[in-house]
Amino acid sequence: MVKQLPTNTAPPIIYPESDGQPMADNTKQFRPIVTIKENLELLFANNPDVFVAGDLLWYPVEGDNKTRTAPDAMVVFGRPKGDRGSYQQWEEDNIQPQVVFEIYSPGNRLKGMYEKFKFYERYGVEEYYFYDPDRMDLIGWLRSGDFLGIIEEMNGWVSPRLQIRFQLTENDLEIFSPSGERFLTYVELAQLKEQERQRAEQEKQRAEQEKQRADEAVAQLAKNLIFL
Repeated sequence: MVKQLPTNTAPPIIYPESDGQPMADNTKQFRPIVTIKENLELLFANNPDVFVAGDLLWYPVEGDNKTRTAPDAMVVFGRPKGDRGSYQQWEEDNIQPQVVFEIYSPGNRLKGMYEKFKFYERYGVEEYYFYDPDRMDLIGWLRSGDFLGIIEEMNGWVSPRLQIRFQLTENDLEIFSPSGERFLTYVELAQLKEQERQRAEQEKQRAEQEKQRADEAVAQLAKNLIFL
């Protein structure tokens, strides 16, 4: 009888879908995260090969579940839309996110911010934007070879990849789409939708009134002709 030796099978590597960290520490940080992410999704809604995500863990190296980070918002050109528990780069034709955004919060630490910068630099990010809503300070980096070099003037800067324009005002950061439309918050988008609905309703009422007046004029004309 031949004794079968046990085979050594390594357990599958688990890639957690959460790092246990909150997406935002406060409303001032949360608002621009959501606004940027949602408007980027809207901007590329008709392009099936642009994936946009917020606070999604990115694993760049297969077999390594420790090397990871979760950008506040990221854009990946060349990957289809769809739900993901995490962005495992080797499952995505080895395409890394090209553009990432980070919003500063009081919970950020200098060491962690530096580590994120080095991560993005090492793993191929082309554009990295960092915004501090408390100081209204925007910093950007653009890839040159193997390194991310700082963008000297961010006010009025146009992203090479996204074609969006950044504008710093006295009160906030404003971002404009390639067509010149400002990125709107969810509330602003809802208000705009309601205004459009009201305008459509007013136009409908005006058209109905015009038709009624025209019908009355035709009826009066017909009545006058009878008595001629």
